[in-house]
Amino acid sequence: MAFIKSGHHGLFLPDAGVAFDGPVPREHEGSVFISHAHADHTPQSRKLTVFASPATADLMRARGHTGTIHPVPFGETVRLPNAEVTLYPAGHILGSAMIFVESGNGSLLYTGDCRTPPSPVTEGFSLPDRPVDELIIEATFALPLYKWEEHHILAGQIRRFAQETLEDGATPVMFCYNLGKAQEVMHILAGGGSADRNVRPFGVQIHEAGAALCRVYEKYGVDLGNWEPFNPETLAGKVLITPATPPDSPILGRVQNPRIAYISGWAALESRAQQMNADTHIPLSDHLDFFELLSVCRNLAPKHVWLTHSPNPDVALHFLELEGISAGTLVTFR
Repeated sequence: MAFIKSGHHGLFLPDAGVAFDGPVPREHEGSVFISHAHADHTPQSRKLTVFASPATADLMRARGHTGTIHPVPFGETVRLPNAEVTLYPAGHILGSAMIFVESGNGSLLYTGDCRTPPSPVTEGFSLPDRPVDELIIEATFALPLYKWEEHHILAGQIRRFAQETLEDGATPVMFCYNLGKAQEVMHILAGGGSADRNVRPFGVQIHEAGAALCRVYEKYGVDLGNWEPFNPETLAGKVLITPATPPDSPILGRVQNPRIAYISGWAALESRAQQMNADTHIPLSDHLDFFELLSVCRNLAPKHVWLTHSPNPDVALHFLELEGISAGTLVTFR
């Protein structure tokens, strides 16, 4: 299918009349589908009419979108004049969707950001059971050095850091993004996913910008434990979750004896981890690792794969070629 760059991270399929994560170009007609509520995948115009999963719709509202949002449950098909569109859970954050387009020109799956095995605070991960001619897949961590530990191991590291820090009389501070990673860490600290029934739940405070997003997660049944917005007066004995911030920031400046964990897939990259002023680095990611990326491509066996959002696509392209999978790169951002 033909692609047109659309917005700051989006794409438009002119023949199908479908836009992914960006507006329909002015000279065209079509419908906008949003993969998930992270800022780099939502339109800059907050008044745009879009289609999205129900949870993504609620998260976009919580982040200030005022335009019409048509909620599309996973597995239901939207029939447009030139295409049929179905959403599948992407496992990245709550509401994240892969967008499957079927038209007279064939079929295409746009993954947006995705993760398998899925984050435990999402609707899961599921691929179409019908042939996919073209696959547009995010490849943020497209190098073999990115191979994630099993989730229970990383969750144990997070709980252990919190426990040991509190026992030392310090305040555990978790650096992680307000939407998605923060709620996954909160779920872990609440004991979610642990086979040990004696796991201690921790009290949590979160940066104010994340509080409204947490309420959306709870609306969809995600257990975030005992949490409250950041309040230094009541922080003692609790874990603080906040985006990465310099030591002299207003929030860290109000924390007594902070000890910091940087939680991100980028923590696996030593040079990136060293840039963070953190006491420990835990590579919990909400994206595919290199080997999972290849596995998804192998399982779908499309006629062609497009890698996006990759700073280093050449190695993945080489391995896909070795497996006989036609592949190239597609730049969806500037």
